[in-house]
Amino acid sequence: MSAADRAYEFTKERILGGEYTQGRLIGEGEVSEAVGVSRTPVREAFLRLEAEGMLHLYPKRGALVVPISAADVEDVMETRLLIERFAIQRVVDLDLDLDEQLAEVIAAQQRHAEADDSVAFVTADRRFHRVFVAATGNAIVLRMHDSLRDQQQRMGLAALNTKPDRMKRILAQHRAIAAAVARRDADEATATIDRHLDETLRLLRRASGVALTQSSSS
Repeated sequence: MSAADRAYEFTKERILGGEYTQGRLIGEGEVSEAVGVSRTPVREAFLRLEAEGMLHLYPKRGALVVPISAADVEDVMETRLLIERFAIQRVVDLDLDLDEQLAEVIAAQQRHAEADDSVAFVTADRRFHRVFVAATGNAIVLRMHDSLRDQQQRMGLAALNTKPDRMKRILAQHRAIAAAVARRDADEATATIDRHLDETLRLLRRASGVALTQSSSS
């Protein structure tokens, strides 16, 4: 990777992982020293992350980790639903066979759930939804979907998925979506993805409401 790519991956990983908390100001020198590169590639990495909505740059001061608002939660999930409904309809219209890919991801999720490995489970969850979007062949839509999942990760979905009953519900919903697509039943598949993402949105609303309450009282 180039120096800018290394700085980008280093910073993004820490934003998504919560090490760089929302509202924190990150200095170019801090990342430069940690990665072992000059400040120029760090500045380039910060610009990329600003374009993705994760940072806000302040000249000569550094970059602020943009806080997640309740409106952000709504916007991200609404856009995800639009993209995934489009992707599922496209897969059905093109009569694409994704059965093997989906079965493999669902089996991996089942193993991660049994092992109580929430981190791996969330990674597999992301892979499941990405299969449909990648199958559309639209690179712009895929990049947008990847960015939305990054933003969703910042909202704490990984923590929400740690409950065993939540993992079971996700697995059941994923199996239902895959089965509907295999039958080429676009209506049932999109209705199921509607319910699936609506449940996630309600959980995120609850989580963001707690976060906003805590931040306003501190």
